Amino acid sequence: MSEEIFGFEPWSETRLEIFPDRMAPVVRLEAGIPTWRAMRWGMPPFKDTAHPITNIRNLTSPWWQRWLSPSNRCLVPFERFAEYTADPGAKKAVWFKVTDDRPAAFAGIWAAWEGARGPKSAPVTGHHDLFGFLTTEPNDLVGGVHPKAMPVILIGQQAMREWLTAPLTAVPDFARPVADEDMEIVEGAG
Repeated sequence: MSEEIFGFEPWSETRLEIFPDRMAPVVRLEAGIPTWRAMRWGMPPFKDTAHPITNIRNLTSPWWQRWLSPSNRCLVPFERFAEYTADPGAKKAVWFKVTDDRPAAFAGIWAAWEGARGPKSAPVTGHHDLFGFLTTEPNDLVGGVHPKAMPVILIGQQAMREWLTAPLTAVPDFARPVADEDMEIVEGAG
């Protein structure tokens, strides 16, 4: 992720893969400027005993409505992402990416939260900035592997800026699958 593409300094750490309840680089607006922050993947659950929520689909739920305003939106930049086949006992990762290596991010939301989070073997108690990303029905390409949902994908700097700044009434317009021709399978098919 480069300054030429995103218009701001890149995150200093890189990761090949991120996992729920682990730290990841996320972009949010601070005083109107896109800023990298380390946040933990998984929004607060509905009940204290539940697992963190990584994917958000029901945008009409009052639980999510409070975090859909521009001040709580974020970008989760990615180069590729995986969905797993539903084969019992033989799940296999299928990796997808945006065609032509264009800059892309998942449309996300974030929230400040207090409590214990992180790996069960070494939980961290205190303040956490948490994020999750929006999902929608899959396009045909992703749906062939994961028929339930796919991430809401923003392609290009303009789409990313629009997600971060659009009025609350525009949020449902973003919750749609990216066109099949804008994606490709890069590993694990067949």
